[in-house]
Amino acid sequence: MTARDLALERFRWIGGHADVWAVFRDAKALAVIVAGLVEPFRDERITAVCGIESRGFLLGGAAAVEFGVGFVPVRKGEGVFPGDKVARQSSPDCRCLRHTLRLQRSSLGSGDRVLLVDDWVETGSQAAAVRSMVEECGSTWMGCGVIVDQLTDAPKSALGAVRGLLTA
Repeated sequence: MTARDLALERFRWIGGHADVWAVFRDAKALAVIVAGLVEPFRDERITAVCGIESRGFLLGGAAAVEFGVGFVPVRKGEGVFPGDKVARQSSPDCRCLRHTLRLQRSSLGSGDRVLLVDDWVETGSQAAAVRSMVEECGSTWMGCGVIVDQLTDAPKSALGAVRGLLTA
């Protein structure tokens, strides 16, 4: 079964929202989906994987292990996150919410080639904020791997390489 098939099989719609949490409960589905997320970027010499709190932590951490590189968390809000940080407020997302995203400055450097991994991208607002922070740290943005790509052409073009297992 392909990563796409497993993703579709594990999605549930609850109250008009996609629930991707079932993917994490099935080890085989998770392994296949993570492999599918990293495959388009295998030849890109990725040195770090970012993930946005919270599902991006799970998928990004697993993708980092798959690549054999480190994971760089991107926190939302004001939770504990020690050290010097780069921060951005995202543009409004699909629910018209803005998020303050933070990344530890010491996590990335000028030689890093960074991939963002997440479950879903709709407007690209959070991914664009992460790209800006990655570039402020002097790192090279390599793109974004997601389970579901719902971007229109303009934000997709602005983000560069966006590879989704599914399009919505």
